[in-house]
Amino acid sequence: CAATMKHLLALLVMLGSFQHALPESYSCSASEFKLDGEYILGGLFDIHHRNSSVVYNRPVIVDCSRQSFTLSSYRMFQVMRFAVQEINNSSLILPNVSLGYEIFDHCSDKFNFQAILNMISRNGSIQVLRCVNEYLSKVIAVAGPFRSMESMTVAPMFAMNLIPMVNYGSSSSVLSDKWKYPSFLRTTASNKDLIHLIILIIQHFNWNWVAFVSSGDENSQNGLQLFKSKLKDTKICLAYAKELNEMSDHYEILQQLEGLSIEVIIVFAGQSSAVAFIKSAIKHNIHSKVWIAGDSWSLNKNLPRLSGIKAIGTIIGITETVMPLPGFKDFVYLSQTQRNNRPSTCEQTPSRQTCNQACDLCSDVSPEEIIGENPSYSFATYSAIYAMAHALHNLLLCDIKGCSDNVTVYPFMLLRELKRSNFTILNRHIEFDSNGDPTSTSYAIVFWNQSGQAEKVGSYETDPTLDVPFSINNTQIHWYADQVPVARCSPECSEGFAKKIDGLHQCCFQCNVCPGMTYVNYTDDPYSCIDCRKTEWSKPGSTFCTQRSVEYILFTDPIAITLMFSTGVLLALTLAIVILFALNYDKPVVKSAGGPMCFLLLGCLSASSISVFFFFGKPTVTNCVLRYFLFLLFYTVCLGCFAVRSFQIVCIFKMATKFPKIHSWWVKHNGQWWLIAIVFVLQLLLLTTVFTASPPTPVNDMTSYRDQIILKCAMTRTVIMFLLLTIVLVSLCFIFSYMGKDLPKNYNESKAITLYLLFLILTWITFCTASILYHGKYLQLFNAMSVLSSSYSILFCYFLPKCYIIIFQPQKNTQQHFQGIIQRYTQNISSK
Repeated sequence: CAATMKHLLALLVMLGSFQHALPESYSCSASEFKLDGEYILGGLFDIHHRNSSVVYNRPVIVDCSRQSFTLSSYRMFQVMRFAVQEINNSSLILPNVSLGYEIFDHCSDKFNFQAILNMISRNGSIQVLRCVNEYLSKVIAVAGPFRSMESMTVAPMFAMNLIPMVNYGSSSSVLSDKWKYPSFLRTTASNKDLIHLIILIIQHFNWNWVAFVSSGDENSQNGLQLFKSKLKDTKICLAYAKELNEMSDHYEILQQLEGLSIEVIIVFAGQSSAVAFIKSAIKHNIHSKVWIAGDSWSLNKNLPRLSGIKAIGTIIGITETVMPLPGFKDFVYLSQTQRNNRPSTCEQTPSRQTCNQACDLCSDVSPEEIIGENPSYSFATYSAIYAMAHALHNLLLCDIKGCSDNVTVYPFMLLRELKRSNFTILNRHIEFDSNGDPTSTSYAIVFWNQSGQAEKVGSYETDPTLDVPFSINNTQIHWYADQVPVARCSPECSEGFAKKIDGLHQCCFQCNVCPGMTYVNYTDDPYSCIDCRKTEWSKPGSTFCTQRSVEYILFTDPIAITLMFSTGVLLALTLAIVILFALNYDKPVVKSAGGPMCFLLLGCLSASSISVFFFFGKPTVTNCVLRYFLFLLFYTVCLGCFAVRSFQIVCIFKMATKFPKIHSWWVKHNGQWWLIAIVFVLQLLLLTTVFTASPPTPVNDMTSYRDQIILKCAMTRTVIMFLLLTIVLVSLCFIFSYMGKDLPKNYNESKAITLYLLFLILTWITFCTASILYHGKYLQLFNAMSVLSSSYSILFCYFLPKCYIIIFQPQKNTQQHFQGIIQRYTQNISSK
């Protein structure tokens, strides 16, 4: 404790020298600045305010009575006097205990230390080496001063001995730091709540392009810093910030605001700076703006009366909710009447008691002017005095019988009780948090209406327990343009357009449409087009993605049912032909068709047709393999049979006479069956090898259609290469069939095979064309139809004409008929 005092000893000795530089002072036995009592409360009010800064080369005490008079502070001064009188007249708070006060006109934050030294002294001296638990000062607590810079200047002086400061007007958030200002409390809200309310108002009206005009005092600068820091979590842009001072060119500032197309201007400045700036706006014909007034001038009584104030636009103010003080009006009337009626008692005396406790202009102020002045901080002053009285009440163990007279009240003890404050006054709860700030504050949002009155249009409560802490009645605000102004750097993008920042501010942007398969999420990131997931899709200019539909051919699809029924019919026809051929096995038509090879051909045809059933349903590895394996294997055998058959026809009618040895060797060693077996084994080995290594697999086609996922079977390139065997067989069939185009008309199977091949080629050309042009789920149906068409073409072109002869033209199904045809053909060939 002693060590702390030593660090400040030199400063206090220097400051003490101010007492030897006092001008003539006033000894006023009935002064408004003093009231005797058992416990003295200090008060610091800037009844006068020093505007200009003058450099002195020696210590100086400013005579406040010669500075500019501030009526609003004089009103707060009267509120303190009223509160002390009310407490003294009450028997509930401090029965049989009288409160007194020592108030100073604190007109400067640099030249009023004499008043501070007077308050912390005891019997005219300051014992700097005393510990706080032993120190008694002239006052037990202090109310004020009003401005934040003044509080930050004098607070360390009171903090030395933990003399409580209960402030009514300093709202800088810096003062919440208890390491620097341990004895500082306040009944007015911190700037952080005030700035938060300003941001809520801006967000409520969907503005984002604003200016912040401050002044050079600590409170305004703190407000600007808080505003900038809180903007990081919002979509609001600070387009312009300017500090007003005595040398500011208001016209230039206003022109800059116009040049940036700023419609909303926050004037968070001291009252004198704000008033001068608004007057300049009127003078320079600034029109149609929204002015958000800080609490220092939102209830100003003179500005609304100025000519042209309505032309500058709409003025919205924020202030702590004005609480009427019952009895204050009567107190002011009585106090001013007594002051004006008594003779002058404040004469200059040689006692040199103190200074800055005189107010020559106060006699000229009428009670109506005091009562009608800006009441913004009246309740804060009133509750600050009551907080001190309640703390003293608890410290003195007061009850309805009285207070204890055996308790020595040290300032640090009163500070401890003040921090524990928990009482209600005029239906408002008073309590301090750990930073010395009020736990709850009520703000009013006001609108300067057409009659020049500050009309309440909204409210904000800092109490976190409330469900709706913030509200504004939009219908009560009459905008200059009859609608809510638009205050944005760039107009909002249309739905589905992403913002591209244009310049330094995120509020200034261009709008670019998001392409298909992307979307913009205005909640999370309005500046990016986000890719949809692979299973989703979107149109250009979307704000969300839609789940893709999964498409494949169901067994219940009508076309699938038709194809499966057609396959069943084909199998039935194949079975019928087998039976018919079996019954006519020894007949020439069956023998000319290939005899036993017909049954192999019909069996492979049936096996390949079964693959149609595996084209439906959700693709799996099994049905993908079977749909291609069955068809490629058995239909290749069919083609092998036709290749052998067409070769035999040409061999019989042409090569037998020219190459009898080759024909004899072919017949003797059953060459046709060896060739078919080789084709079968070769295709089986190839397909088995490839399908084992890289089988056709189900794939999700996500590229063909943006809104669909097509489930299909993918053929590998290796598998596709083995279609070459099929192509070779088709080519051989076509060559041999073409060689037999001049065979006997009634015995020309080559023409039937050629017709079949034409149908086959046409079918698969059609399918290939469709697969190039179309990639939807019905491509699988086209594939199944091609398989079925290939099978039906064999029946219709090759087998059904023979069935027709067997059933309807039995006279042509004789040995003699066939031999006659062959003899005539041979004779024609020989004659040539």
